[in-house]
Amino acid sequence: MSDHLEKLQSEAQRIVEATVTALPEPVRRHAQALPVTYDARPQQGLLDEGYDSDLLGLFVGGSLAEPDECPLPPQIILFIENIWDFAEEDAAIFEAEVRTTYLHELGHYLGLDEIDLEDRGLE
Repeated sequence: MSDHLEKLQSEAQRIVEATVTALPEPVRRHAQALPVTYDARPQQGLLDEGYDSDLLGLFVGGSLAEPDECPLPPQIILFIENIWDFAEEDAAIFEAEVRTTYLHELGHYLGLDEIDLEDRGLE
């Protein structure tokens, strides 16, 4: 892993940890149990499934509302190089977008759909 990618991952982890800490206790408990993976960009398998190459984040697995819906264990994947590109290499925008993307994907885990997330400013 390059130094640049390591720095982005470390910063993204710090942002996610701070975000989780700030959540209300019942939500925090669920968030702490949900693994977060940091990849540079979506891998070829995701692209083959039709996901965009500039995807910022992804929730996979069953949500709390429908845990048996998917055979994969639930997790959030943040694509940190894509977030960095989206932020146009601006550290403040990167921080805000990591937080927003994480909360968006956490919302999916909690059972929110795209309309619910948009209503909460997490589109």
